[in-house]
Amino acid sequence: QVQLVESGGGLVQAGGSLRLSCAFSGGTFGNYNMGWFRQAPGKEREVVAVISWSGDTTYYADSVKGRFTISRDNAKNTVYLQMNSLKPEETAIYYCAADSSFYANVGPQEYEYWGQGTQVTVSS
Repeated sequence: QVQLVESGGGLVQAGGSLRLSCAFSGGTFGNYNMGWFRQAPGKEREVVAVISWSGDTTYYADSVKGRFTISRDNAKNTVYLQMNSLKPEETAIYYCAADSSFYANVGPQEYEYWGQGTQVTVSS
């Protein structure tokens, strides 16, 4: 059974940076597209960034383009999210997820496996 474990969340001031990691186990990491999603209190879960199984294709929500970078290390079975210039409105629980589709998807309903989430709090 695929398991995902996020780490790297925490409290940061506005304008600061965090790097989230997601460790994958229980399957063949290279067979999965990986996504980062976030959910703020009272809001729906939204996509932040997605990377294809090969790493060749990435997608970013418009709100994070130019500030966030998704990457993966298939040798370490880990996906990362580098977040720079963080804003208070980006306070949320950040989740990583795995999708075995051939093409990378951006809708959370397409993702089969989810981590438990890591809290990111951006203070103003």
